[in-house]
Amino acid sequence: MASIAPKGHIRKLWPTDKAIFCDHLLRLDFDTRRNRFAMAATDDFIERYAATCFDMDSIIHGYFVAGTLRGVGEVRLLDATSKQAEAAFSVEADWQGAGAGTELMQHTLLTARNRGVEKVYMNCLASNRSMQRMAKAAGAELEFEAGEVVGLVLPPHASPTSLVREVVWDSEGWATAVFDMQRRFLCGDWLRPLLRSKAS
Repeated sequence: MASIAPKGHIRKLWPTDKAIFCDHLLRLDFDTRRNRFAMAATDDFIERYAATCFDMDSIIHGYFVAGTLRGVGEVRLLDATSKQAEAAFSVEADWQGAGAGTELMQHTLLTARNRGVEKVYMNCLASNRSMQRMAKAAGAELEFEAGEVVGLVLPPHASPTSLVREVVWDSEGWATAVFDMQRRFLCGDWLRPLLRSKAS
């Protein structure tokens, strides 16, 4: 689907972004949810996932358009010693096909590379052609297993250039994050998690 929005920017998400991360996942349509979670994820499942995701050993990048989170790239270390990680991506339907997923993958793989990760796994449904194209473009080897596709990317070792690139991206993201936090505070978005918890 063609993009209907101006080009966005990417930054890392913090635990304080938990509410907007959850809101992004809740906005995903049925097919996009199914592609992201490999099942028909309910609202309750998504809210539980978002509540715990920042507690895991994960690094999450967000794709923002006009201050709203429209796409996410997640990388989670499988354990502290194996140097393996898994990655997952979600982009809202109206912003698919405009390069957001590719940009998120670049940031996600650079983050994994700079942390010494040697293998990045990306699982997706066999019907998720766009994810498979993204994985292939990143150099992934694809294997089909019982209706799913497992992509394996072997990132190169970290280098001074890759480390500096992440620092530059993070510094740019810091400035936009401060602006986003100020905007959300003025709009009252920080109250949403409290209202959601009281309603439940």
